[in-house]
Amino acid sequence: MAQLLSVNVGLPRDFEWKGKSVYTAVWKDVVRGRRKVERLNIDGDGQGDLVGHGGEHRAVLVYQIDSYRYWERQLGRKDFVFGQFGENFTVEGLPDDEVCIGDRYRIGSALFEVTQPRVTCYRVGIRMDEPRMAALLVEHHRPGFYFRVLETGEVAAGDEIVKVSDGPERLSVAEADALLYLPGHSRAQLERALRIPALPAGWRNSFQALLQQGPNQGQAKGNPGLAVVSPPPAWAGFRPMQVSRINRESASVFSLVLESADGEPLAAPLPGQFVVLRLPIQSGAPPVLRSYSLSGLPSTGHYRVSIKQEEKGLGSTYLRTRIKPGSDLEVSAPRGSFTLRSGSEPVVLLSAGVGATPVLAMLHALAAEKSSQPVWWLYGARNREEHPFRNESRALLQELKYGRSYIQYSRPGPSDQKGIDFDAAGHLAVSAFDEIGIPHESQFYLCGPPAFLQELTADLAAWGVPADRIHTEIFGTLDAITPGMKAGTYSPHLPAEPAGFGPQVSFARSGLTLPWNAKYQSLLELAEACDVPVRWSCRTGVCHTCETALIAGDVEYDPEPLDPPAKGGALICCCRPRGEVVLDL
Repeated sequence: MAQLLSVNVGLPRDFEWKGKSVYTAVWKDVVRGRRKVERLNIDGDGQGDLVGHGGEHRAVLVYQIDSYRYWERQLGRKDFVFGQFGENFTVEGLPDDEVCIGDRYRIGSALFEVTQPRVTCYRVGIRMDEPRMAALLVEHHRPGFYFRVLETGEVAAGDEIVKVSDGPERLSVAEADALLYLPGHSRAQLERALRIPALPAGWRNSFQALLQQGPNQGQAKGNPGLAVVSPPPAWAGFRPMQVSRINRESASVFSLVLESADGEPLAAPLPGQFVVLRLPIQSGAPPVLRSYSLSGLPSTGHYRVSIKQEEKGLGSTYLRTRIKPGSDLEVSAPRGSFTLRSGSEPVVLLSAGVGATPVLAMLHALAAEKSSQPVWWLYGARNREEHPFRNESRALLQELKYGRSYIQYSRPGPSDQKGIDFDAAGHLAVSAFDEIGIPHESQFYLCGPPAFLQELTADLAAWGVPADRIHTEIFGTLDAITPGMKAGTYSPHLPAEPAGFGPQVSFARSGLTLPWNAKYQSLLELAEACDVPVRWSCRTGVCHTCETALIAGDVEYDPEPLDPPAKGGALICCCRPRGEVVLDL
């Protein structure tokens, strides 16, 4: 007979970990007597990170006493107490390999439905004093699972757990967990999972992404259900290329046309991708790395990068003052997942300033294939003098059957003519899209300054555009994901302690290069010591949140990730440099 052995609750609190404060409710206390279960929580319980935990489909976390005994043997421990794994219900029975997604159970006067396996999270490792615990739970097929509360009621230790109905497809919790986090994503199992109504949207989207990867995209490998998987880079590291032409695009933007230095064809990039230039700005100092989007028609004959001259920009000043036609540059293979998707929906290319560069490549691609899709070119500039690619974008739109543009100048000059140079004064705003005639069902591609992206992304969502139709490219460092911690606002810098003696590690987006120090357990820890914005969740190579493009070099893993990243990527939470490396951070 399945039985509820213990009800465990806890409210979030700050906990010091590795010199930082973590806001977590992973510590639970045993409840005496009966306790009310509401739609989102057991009375007296809470979650510190509502992005990764909590909500209707993760209201109650369940773990089994049989798994307690298993981990006591595996870890050589005898100190476990109820709530040890952060769970709300400690139960006798209900093993992960028998309980299925969509199963329903009555406990006390409440009715529950199984929705998903446990979220892989580093905080269970903190609670267990075992850093690898998030990975071990998946690797050993003992994750535990979440209940959704279908009928509120009261529960207490000792209550019998009565199965009310079976979930459709009979996909067990252990199978669902392995299907997402471990190699070998069976198409038949993915299709089964997607037929289960109880499965939450996040898991459904992940399984759909795995299903869409298909056999023809197998070369990319990696796990598109957990991280965006880009095509493998055409070459590792940097390749010498020659500047064949320099064009002035506006008062502050210029372009470099790059050709193969050895005469061999280049790899055709996807429209929207970028390259990294390695610039030897100062003799004896580490090279400066700068990422620039490719702005021309994707080609194997040449690449074009367009650069905004920044007043104190090291990279842009070097390229403007010291690079001439015939100069050589070291260039990475095209990278990036901000690329034009196939489909028949309307396309909206939305940019400001030099953010026009990746979407201009998309416009080139659409014009070259004579696309019959409605294509909108929405662009914001200060004035005509600061309006790059003005004639080029107009000519491309004329090649499209349904090409339209809308240009706004924030500070039109005295000679700028409304209706000829621009359509309206001010800044681009979603509030005007209905009047302009932008279709809601479009695919939206955005690139521009951070404030521009934040405002328009939020406003598009409020306007009713689904998240999977909004695609953004960020120049500079990415937004950090540090669950349970407050994101820092510091600029990247060298660590406070003395430099290490290992190979050079470069964080390309942050403009930082330093020698590896063996005191760090991973490249993630080094990035954190430098206040480089990072993204992570499990810190053990399971969730792929930390997956980062490896622009140059190679890494070694300890521990080995359960499902390796795509070629050209690295899980920085569990790897170290094998030699000199360049990361897209």
